[in-house]
This record gives sequence, structure tokens and C-alpha cells, in this order.
Amino acid sequence: MHFEENDTRLKIMIGESDMYRGRLLYEQIVLKARELDLAGATVVRGIMGFGADSRMHSARLLSLSTDLPIIIEIVDKKENIKKLIPFLDETIEEGIVTLEAVHVYKYRHNSEEK
Repeated sequence: MHFEENDTRLKIMIGESDMYRGRLLYEQIVLKARELDLAGATVVRGIMGFGADSRMHSARLLSLSTDLPIIIEIVDKKENIKKLIPFLDETIEEGIVTLEAVHVYKYRHNSEEK
């Protein structure tokens, strides 16, 4: 069974080695999203990419990069997503943040089934 709703997807693109207060930035963002009770967060490590400086980052064996692209995605109600924006303003020194309207199909177990 699924439910449909209109939500917002927050996508944060930063570097794997970006830090905030001595911890990896992507970890700090996910912990803050959890603290704010957002619906969930997923962190994806890219295998190749480049940013504003045009420097290539790649997971190829010969060039083992320690700063691969990281994408954090969160889908929730727009008003909930906006609670995280001040934290992103404070913590992200270099990166891209996008907000997109999305139509969501949520699949959940039927509460009667076990």
C-alpha cells in the first residue's frame, strides 16, 4: 500500500573531507537533521566529480582521492526542510544546496499485517 503527498527534496553536494568542528561535515548535517526530527537522510559517496574549482575528484585506483563528492538527500515537508537551512548556512564553506518540489509515493507496511 502506498500514500502520495507533495514534499520537498533537499540535496546537499559537498566534499568528503569537509569538516565542521572537528567532525566530518556530512555526519554533522545528518545528525542535525535527526535532531530536527526530519523524515530521514541518505548520504551517497560519488565516484567522480568536480566543483567550482574544476579540480577532478575520482575513485579510480591510480588516483585514490580522499575528497570524493558527497551528496546528502533529505525528503520532507518544506517547512521541516527549512529548519535545516540556518545550520547549512553556518557549516558549509563550499558546496551546492538545491531544493526541489517532489511528488512522493510512500510505501508502508499495513499496520494490520505483521
